[in-house]
Amino acid sequence: MVLLNSSIKSLPLIHQGKVRDIYDINEHKMLIVTTDRLSAFDVIMGEPIPFKGQVLTEMANFWFDYFKDIPNHLTYENPENFVLPAEIDQIHGRAVVVKKLRPIPIEAIVRGYIIGSGWKEYQASQSICNISLPKGLKQASKLPQALFTPSNKADQGQHDENISLEHCRSLLGDDLTKTISEMSISIYIKASELAKAKGIIIADTKLEFGLDSNNQVTLMDEVLTPDSSRFWPEKSYQMGMSPPSFDKQYVRDWLETQDWNKQAPAPTLPKTVIEETSNKYREAFEKITGQILV
Repeated sequence: MVLLNSSIKSLPLIHQGKVRDIYDINEHKMLIVTTDRLSAFDVIMGEPIPFKGQVLTEMANFWFDYFKDIPNHLTYENPENFVLPAEIDQIHGRAVVVKKLRPIPIEAIVRGYIIGSGWKEYQASQSICNISLPKGLKQASKLPQALFTPSNKADQGQHDENISLEHCRSLLGDDLTKTISEMSISIYIKASELAKAKGIIIADTKLEFGLDSNNQVTLMDEVLTPDSSRFWPEKSYQMGMSPPSFDKQYVRDWLETQDWNKQAPAPTLPKTVIEETSNKYREAFEKITGQILV
């Protein structure tokens, strides 16, 4: 089933994000349904990407299990137990029951390679988020070490903005910034080692954290999916260019060829772009997890 918008009548809708629809279960738990919507340049495309919601859900679950020593938001309950029988088709393979947390108001971005907004900033100032870098780096160069480069959480339809570590500390405090920075870099390094063994480079990733009722830092939302990470095939990687990828960069690259101001509504995605994007999401999932989507 391809799902652009969910319609769960048995639970109240709390929030509809760029990709996820969130429903209220009780004061402690929520149901997150990952649709097949795709957002690029913070604009939601009008066409769904088949299998995308299932890829994001099952890949995140794979990583949550891989990092089982880190607290996460899953309750591990069957989401189908919380909806009406007629609604199960909408959530099958694409929903999770999660704990309600207090979101930490930054996105924890870790960069292992210089690409995207980081490359643009480096060209202008030889730095990323005010972190000075060596001269002579090329586009897609591997960084001397993985960098924690937080961004703020923009409202829907607005663009996230990179912030400095000093700004992050002013928002979160020194201790919480240090904890999230160390956790994020550790997750990135460990995940990169697994992915590299599968022939995939994780160029960068975005993580999100919340606090539980005991103020324990908890990994939440999605983790190391093609929506939150850049996955490059190692065999075709080279410096000096934007490598081909297993994520939505394929859509971004197509959009860059269009006469579009990056404001809604987005251009209509051609069938070939939809199919190729779906294939890339599925290939990333299957290569990293060793599982086949059914």
